[in-house]
Amino acid sequence: MSILVVGLSHRSAPVSVLERAALSADAQVKLLQDTVAAEPATEAAVLATCNRIELYADVDKFHAGVAELSTLLARHSGVGLDELTPYLYVHYEDRAVHHLFSVACGLDSMVVGEGQILGQIKDSLARAQDMHTAGRLMNDLFQQSLRVGKRAHSETGIDRAGQSLVTFGLEQLAARTDVFGWAQGRRALVIGAGSMSSLAAATLARAGVAEVVVANRTFERADRLAQILAEAADTEGAHVAARAVPMDSVPAELTRADVVVSCTGATGLVLTADAVAAAVGDRTGRPVVRTSGQPPRTPAARGDVRPQAAEEACPLDLTAVQPGFSVMGEAAVAGMDAATLEQHAAWAAGGTTTRRDSARRTPESDAELITALAATAATVGRIPERRKPEPAAEPQRPEPELYLLDLAMPRDIDAAVHRLAGVRLVDIESLAEASADAPMAADVDQVRRIVSDEVAAFGAAQRAAHITPTVVALRTMAADVVAGEMARLEGRLPGLDDKHRAEITQTVRRVVDKLLHAPTVRVKQLAAEPGGAGYADALRTLFDLDQETVAAVSRAEDSTEKNRGPA
Repeated sequence: MSILVVGLSHRSAPVSVLERAALSADAQVKLLQDTVAAEPATEAAVLATCNRIELYADVDKFHAGVAELSTLLARHSGVGLDELTPYLYVHYEDRAVHHLFSVACGLDSMVVGEGQILGQIKDSLARAQDMHTAGRLMNDLFQQSLRVGKRAHSETGIDRAGQSLVTFGLEQLAARTDVFGWAQGRRALVIGAGSMSSLAAATLARAGVAEVVVANRTFERADRLAQILAEAADTEGAHVAARAVPMDSVPAELTRADVVVSCTGATGLVLTADAVAAAVGDRTGRPVVRTSGQPPRTPAARGDVRPQAAEEACPLDLTAVQPGFSVMGEAAVAGMDAATLEQHAAWAAGGTTTRRDSARRTPESDAELITALAATAATVGRIPERRKPEPAAEPQRPEPELYLLDLAMPRDIDAAVHRLAGVRLVDIESLAEASADAPMAADVDQVRRIVSDEVAAFGAAQRAAHITPTVVALRTMAADVVAGEMARLEGRLPGLDDKHRAEITQTVRRVVDKLLHAPTVRVKQLAAEPGGAGYADALRTLFDLDQETVAAVSRAEDSTEKNRGPA
């Protein structure tokens, strides 16, 4: 078994990096194609969700495989390899299996125990099967991970340890109050009609919202989801209105909505801060206040014009200042030596700009300063500190007029919305922070035991399967020997009738089968144990089996797996 996974997730990388590295559907297809075309890999599958990007492959060389998969991830994500590498993790063989099984059980999710990952794993397998990049190993691995995930959810209470990302996000919007009470009578706008958006719409409908409006770039998909919601409401006797609108109706719907959930595959922002501010302003009849953040940049701060004459005395090399930053700001002084920093501070405060004479600083003066500090430390036990001022209290934010939940990666809603008064935004980044303190149920330990047992069983099955082509080749060779000996018998006894010929053939075959039965059964058992990979080589050596015959059996099995349709 030579399974290798290279990836990054919310556990290894900040959301900003995950957001930039997100793979579109087309990028995932191209990544699969390029991976199996690379020399170290023969099979591949991509698992890409809102908080993880993982590339699985069957490789024949570990180090070459890591280098190739990392390079391909960087190339198709658009994030440079040097920048991406610190956030990548690598798992190999049994550790790779353990990782995927843990992911399938929800142990590695942002919200522990959530079950949506099973659907995402199934989609990943179907994509690899459609692209014919999944052979026997990837099919076995991903299908077994689905079975392990279902077992964990059916045999334990892992569902109680967490909930879906949608439910968790809505709880954060409701400020940890009861979602069903919070949602009663509100109007909801759901942007997107994929699996996550559909789950959000259904959850809001069950929570008691008065109306769900679905917007999507393909209106037919939005309309289909609205119809499903309406039919479900009728069946359950709920009073939920559901309708679909085109995407260009979103600005108008924003002025009516109380709750907005967005999860699209867009590569750019779907809702800007200005659009949200305008919608809230239309609802309230008053302009929206920005509660924090930098004030609007002036033309000089944007770098649109040259610094004014008043800046001519600035000690900085203004030509080296990055456009977009004010020469008064902290970004301009990063890395400045102490003397220049003091000069810049004096200039910014309107004081003198005379540079301190560096010649006045000598090793002797530094030694005197160190001696004085040492004497102070010996006297008072520590070096005195300047107390930092207490942070200013944040002004109390008004009760939100609009609640927004952004479950997309990359983000659909401008992060600047966090600074708008009267708006509450929960996005992947804030969910990651909130989930860090989520309680872990005792059932998690039981799921971990299930994962460990299943990893051992999968490894044994793969090791046993590894020897199967050798056993098949051995039995094929035995059948050829029987056929050859029967042909010789025909030549020596040409008058042998059909009845006796069939009886002799059957007898010889039974003798050969009985001789081979015990060794082949035993070698499969031994091969399934850890370290049992060498038994296949021993069998080939003992019976002088042709290596190419064994390889042909393996290729035939892999070809059958790769051409199999989605499970």
